[in-house]
Amino acid sequence: MTDLHLPLDRSAGRLAAQIAGGLRAAVRSGRLTAGTRLPSSRELARDLDVSRGVVVTAYEQLTAEGFLVARRGDGTRVAPTARPVADRAAAPAGSPPPVPRPRPEPRTAPAPAYDLWPSRPDLSAFPRDRWIAAARAALRTLPHDALTYPDPAGVPALRAELAGYLARVRAAHADPSRVVIMNGVAHGLSALLWLLRAGGHAVLAVEDPASDRQLPMLEAAGVRVVRVPVDGEGLDVGALARTGARAVLVTPAHQFPTGVVLSPARRAELIAWARDADGLILEDDYDAEFRYDREPVGCLQGVDPGRVVLLGSVSKSLAPALRLGWAVAPPAVAARLREHREYTDLGAPVLEQYAFAEFVRGGGYDRHLRAMRRRYRRRRDALVEALGVHLPGATVRGVSAGIHVYVELPEGIDEDAVVARAARAGVSVVGARAMWSPERAGGAAPALVLGYAGLSEMRLVKAAELLGQAVTHGAGG
Repeated sequence: MTDLHLPLDRSAGRLAAQIAGGLRAAVRSGRLTAGTRLPSSRELARDLDVSRGVVVTAYEQLTAEGFLVARRGDGTRVAPTARPVADRAAAPAGSPPPVPRPRPEPRTAPAPAYDLWPSRPDLSAFPRDRWIAAARAALRTLPHDALTYPDPAGVPALRAELAGYLARVRAAHADPSRVVIMNGVAHGLSALLWLLRAGGHAVLAVEDPASDRQLPMLEAAGVRVVRVPVDGEGLDVGALARTGARAVLVTPAHQFPTGVVLSPARRAELIAWARDADGLILEDDYDAEFRYDREPVGCLQGVDPGRVVLLGSVSKSLAPALRLGWAVAPPAVAARLREHREYTDLGAPVLEQYAFAEFVRGGGYDRHLRAMRRRYRRRRDALVEALGVHLPGATVRGVSAGIHVYVELPEGIDEDAVVARAARAGVSVVGARAMWSPERAGGAAPALVLGYAGLSEMRLVKAAELLGQAVTHGAGG
């Protein structure tokens, strides 16, 4: 008979649960192996100085869970199917291969003094009071029936508000029937790639460079990703045509990470490619609301709504935590997206959709964006000016829009070493090399991708000074 070594904390109560937990842990750790006979309920109750009913309850619980089996005349044993749980259990046969993980955002304590991680908005600017007011206004008039399972395409009120907003601000060809609410751009991309793969699209063309955090997600969708060079005019459409892909993901308003705006000639070439190849353009409109030197460039979807899916979200304009996004798609694609949501998750949370619809309808979203454009422009100007002082040999690109800049370092600088020295000085920055394909990374200038949304002008100036020191020390050997 096995000596079980089951310590009990009598002051905590729930003794049956403690016994069951101890036995469960012993099976999972391998200390109790399959077929091991356990003491009878009377013996274990005597050993632990508890009532027999407590032990019977614990045994019954574990029998119901499948950890133990009890047979008349044979007592209670560890079930034959019980196995120890390894730290890294082997994947079952037929499981998909592991997906390469993107580099994590820096979340270890302590937080950096100067966080220049790109694509992160100023979360302190979230309009809490106005959002609460919008949520209250929406809830005050919301009929009870609206709290049931939602339309998988999204709340009609929000789809109508977004259709009007995107037509007005992004020159999109949008009506509510083309709008499908998603849980952010990443969710929209995942769903679209699932549909494309089901429809026979095995290849997705992606810009080179591109977000190294996004690439593993695209590959996880089961498509083969091919990279297409980006130059000073944006995506090389001739190179795209040579890939044989019939779907492409682009960031035309403010290419990530270089900040290049797709030129008018390339826009026309890309639309022509889609028509000639019977292709589909996935337009990631991730930060187009923030244009500082002139009006935002209209979206590609407005040029050919039958060949372009416009993807957007509030992750940069409000906060990523809301998980609110949208896809404006050709009617057939929108219908399939709606069907996909119906069969996979039944649609997005409803209350946030009604709150956002009220926020847009009441003008709160427009007011917030105007205020943030002014704030981010001041911060961009402060950072670019400070980089000119402390990094005079660097070239700053992508300044006309968005909430990040692409900083090409002087020739011969070790990008990784600069990132490491900056981190030691309390400045969190991202190197660009990992965003390029292996074929092009060697020929790309060392560069940093710097976000400026979350720091005040004064702190951005100090961060640029420390960054300049990190680069200068490297150049000096």
